[in-house]
Amino acid sequence: MVPCFNEEASVEQCLDAVLSSPFAGEVIVVDDCSTDRSAEIVEKLAAGDERVHLLRHDVNRGKGAALRTGFRSATRPFVIVQDADLEYDPADYPVVLEPLLGGRADVVYGSRFQSGRPHRVLYFWHTVGNRFLTLVSNAFTDLNLTDMETCYKAFRREVLEAIELREDRFGFEPEITAKVAAGGWRVYEVGISYYGRTYAEGKKISWKDGVRAVYCIVKYSALASRHRTGAR
Repeated sequence: MVPCFNEEASVEQCLDAVLSSPFAGEVIVVDDCSTDRSAEIVEKLAAGDERVHLLRHDVNRGKGAALRTGFRSATRPFVIVQDADLEYDPADYPVVLEPLLGGRADVVYGSRFQSGRPHRVLYFWHTVGNRFLTLVSNAFTDLNLTDMETCYKAFRREVLEAIELREDRFGFEPEITAKVAAGGWRVYEVGISYYGRTYAEGKKISWKDGVRAVYCIVKYSALASRHRTGAR
């Protein structure tokens, strides 16, 4: 599942790497109204490989909205989120999918902070922010994740079919985490590599998304708690 917005510089290389994986039975790319050549590039790749499916938004709606669109079209037993910017390496798919393929997990998170694998050194305060958001999320969900904000989340398709998602932007991460925890799904975490990029290279997340993430943690954890207890 590949959400994409203005990633013409990396989307072809990303999809080549995804398609080279033996686990890539279906690659759904949701172009979120890109203003560059991203959709055109994906369209050409789709013409040459029947595994690639391009869906397009008429207006820019955000990563969460793109994922909702893609999840509705997924047909394979397992779904993994892959950003088009190649900060995450498809070579890690065997590690991420192993707990699912082994029947031990329903959801797997790929942690950037639980690994001896390559990790580009970038922003100190981003790391602090990610760890803080993960801590707050864990406090509300009673999970013990090390990287709630990771892109690499893999699911049994039944999990996604059972969860109603609402967040349009990066609030998807704390929302799905709260709802997975509330559903009692089996969650595993594995270490992955990470090749982060700078804002000059196209990084899109901002401090405003961090504020929204805190709001989403509280909101969706509270809603999930009321659902579990039957409170109104």
